[in-house]
Order: sequence, then structure tokens, then C-alpha cells
Amino acid sequence: MRKGFFAVCCLMGWPAVGYAQPQAAPALTPAPALTPAPAPAPARPSVLPNLAELPALPPVEDPMLAPVPPPKRVLASWADAYQLLQSRSTNLKSAVDQVLQAQGQTIVAFAQYLPAFGGCAGGSSAPPGCVNGTYTHQLLTRTAFENVPGEPISTILPIPNTASMSMTLSQDIINVQEFDQIFINKMMEDASRLSVDDTRRTLEFGLANQIVSVVTAERSAEINRVGLRVALEQLALTRRKEALGAAMSLDVVRAQQNAANARVTLVNGDEALRQAREALGLALSLPEETGVAPELKVDGLAQEALRSCRVIDSIEARPDVAAARKNLEVAKRNLQNTWYSFIPVITGQSTLSATTAVNNGYPNPTWSIGAAVSFPIFDGGTRYGTIKSEQAQTDIADQSLQTLRYQAIIQVEQAQRGIEVAEASYRVALEQRDLAAQNDALTQKLWVRGQGTSVDLVTASEAHRQAEQSLVVAEFGVVKAHLAAIMALSTCPS
Repeated sequence: MRKGFFAVCCLMGWPAVGYAQPQAAPALTPAPALTPAPAPAPARPSVLPNLAELPALPPVEDPMLAPVPPPKRVLASWADAYQLLQSRSTNLKSAVDQVLQAQGQTIVAFAQYLPAFGGCAGGSSAPPGCVNGTYTHQLLTRTAFENVPGEPISTILPIPNTASMSMTLSQDIINVQEFDQIFINKMMEDASRLSVDDTRRTLEFGLANQIVSVVTAERSAEINRVGLRVALEQLALTRRKEALGAAMSLDVVRAQQNAANARVTLVNGDEALRQAREALGLALSLPEETGVAPELKVDGLAQEALRSCRVIDSIEARPDVAAARKNLEVAKRNLQNTWYSFIPVITGQSTLSATTAVNNGYPNPTWSIGAAVSFPIFDGGTRYGTIKSEQAQTDIADQSLQTLRYQAIIQVEQAQRGIEVAEASYRVALEQRDLAAQNDALTQKLWVRGQGTSVDLVTASEAHRQAEQSLVVAEFGVVKAHLAAIMALSTCPS
């Protein structure tokens, strides 16, 4: 089972009552043992003279004392968790797909500047850079006769069946806008890769936090069961005193109320544990509860996470800030690219064509080469509207970068300050727990001797349970604070 956090000893042969701690609990700093309770004052007559002769209370049994059923999947180490995150995370896969999408757009932009040569249809209206073949059959024809000395010649007009084929090759000679778009898409690729690094950083930080949350919830669930056992033992003690005439029915009711409160806390703690396990499963894209093995040391999660990440010197190197800065550069280049649309486009073109309907004196096939200059003078204001939109987009990207910088600065400062706050909270919670444990132990001793009231007994017991829960939360809060401080200034490249 588990080692004891502390022990509450009852006098005169009554069974010891104590809170338990996990045997292999991955705590950051083990809580120090409590100071032993002072020895009872000698030569003081007991209110219950025959209490010492009574047999010890039997161990309490209750179905709610059974532990929470273990989950189907248990993480044995950070390496197992990281492998599942890499292979199953939908958010990470979406970020990687965005990189692939950006690479595809770069290929498309580069293809616009390469020579165009391929299959198409459309006759003389076909776009340049294609192979075009046509076949025509005339439905309405007439026969024309030509008087030639010696023998008349008849000709069908127009020619009933004709076939033609043309091959066109085109190449942009000067197209600044298309050429610049290639480099813009390259920059978008870089921004997408930085977004992947930031997504991996946030996912790893979230995964580590979820692991700590599960361990915290498991420890809280164990403390809740020990608290219920203590409340049930106090209830049995109160009933024994009532049977001896040393307690009233009101004392029993108060002890029952204390046990009922402990049950409510246990039920809520068990549900919090299940939700924490489910949240850990969702972080790994697993639709099931996922637990943590006792041998996984949460105080080493920060160092384990740094095996796939690295610490950076400033917020400018943080992947989210770097991605925002790259997006600002892309916005500026898009604005510049729109101005390039005013530059004329020069295209070289060569066509090879052949036909069955050959006019007299014309060669067949024919091959031509030429150049075309495109200079749009007025397009209805489309380019000016695009320029205005790109200027606004540039300003939006600049403001987003500044906002992200400010947020990153505050996050880093809060994360570094959070370590001091978490450690101070842990020290205070430890002191509160020790005082609550001493108060609970002394109150139970006085209650056994017939001094004090049941209100004091119940109040001390509830305060002790709450102090134990606060200590657990503060203890693992130190782990989360160290994680936040490390991941706030780190990057996780692929």
C-alpha cells in the first residue's frame, strides 16, 4: 500500500488513525514527518474508567474505501508519452499538413514561370503552351467545275474533311510578379515550419501538465480515502462512547455528518481523477482514460522534455514570435508583389502547325516564333483595391507581432516569478498541514479522555483533510511552475 503522511494516535488501546501517502509517489519534495504528539499528562483520572479494558475497535470496512479502478492505458515513461504525441496528435498533424500545403503552393508558383507545353483543347482560342488537334467534317458542300483544256475538273467546296494539329511552347521572359511569388511562398513555408515548432512546444507543455494533473488527482483520491477511513473510525469511537454513556446522540450525528462530508469529497475527487485521465488521453488523441505509472517521476519531466526541445536566449527566438515576424515579412512582400503587377509582361512563343487543307503556295507544316507584350492600362481598379487590402494586412500582421511580443514577455516574467510563488505556497501549505495534523491529534486525545466537544473533533478532522489536499496541490504546483518556466523560453524543432 502506501507509507503514512502522519499518524494520529488514540490513547488507551484504541487503533491508530492515519493518512497514507503513495509508496512510489512521484513527489517533488517529500513532506517532513510530523513532530510526535506530547505524552499524556500522568496521574489524571479518566472520565471513562473502563475504557482501557475494552477491546480495540475492528478495522472499518466500507465499499467506498476501494481504490479507483486503474485505466486501460498507463504511461510508463515520458518517452512513451512523447512517442504517442508524435504519432497520434491531430493538432501536430494539422500543423505538418500546413507545411506540405505551403510547399505545394511554392511548386505552383515556380511552375508559372517555367515553359508551358502540354495537352489542351480549344482550337485557335486554346491557351499558349499546348498541343491542339482538330478534325472537321463539312455537312453543306457544293461541287464546282473548272474548265481545263482536255478534261473538266470538279472540286467540292469547302473541303469535306480536314484535320489540323498545332503545338505551342510559351515562356515568360519578363514577369516580375510571378518570379517574386516564388520567394514569397518560400517565406510562407518557413512560417509554417515555425508554427509546427511552436505547436510541438505547446503540445509538449500541455502533455507534461496533464501528466502532473493526473498524478495530483491520484494522490488526492488516496488522501480522500484515508480521510474517509479516519472519519469512519471516529464515528465508531463516538458510538462506543455513546454506548458507555460518555457521549450524546448529537455527538454521533456530528460524527456521521463528518463521515458524509468525507464521502462527498471522495466522490468528487474520484470524478476529478477520471476527468484528469480523460484529459490526458485527449492530449494524446486517445478516446479513453490514460493513467500514469507510479515509477514515472514528475519532478524530472522538465529535463525529459528538454531532450526534444532546447532553451533559447530571448523571446525573439521563440517559435511563435518568429512565425509572427515571418508572417509580417510575407505581408510586406505581398504588398510589393502587387505593385509588380504594373510592370509589363513579356512572353516568348513558338508554334508548329500542320493541316490537311493546304492553300496553294503555302508550306505545310508551318513553324513560327514571336514575342508578346502585355501591358494592362486599366483593370477597373482591381490592382489599387488589392494594394489597399495588402497595406491593411501588413498593418494587421505588424500589430499581431507586437501583441505577441508583449504577451511572451509577460508569460516569461510570470513563469519565472511563478517558481517563487509556488515554492512559497508549498512552504505555507506544509506548515498548515503540520499544524492541522497536530490540532487533529490533540483534539482526538482530548476527546478520548472526555474533554472537548464533538464539534472540535469534526472541525479538526475536516481542517486536516483540507490541509492535506492543499499540500498535494501546492507540492505539484512547484513541478508545474518549473515546467512553465522552462517551456516559456524554449523551442521544439522537428
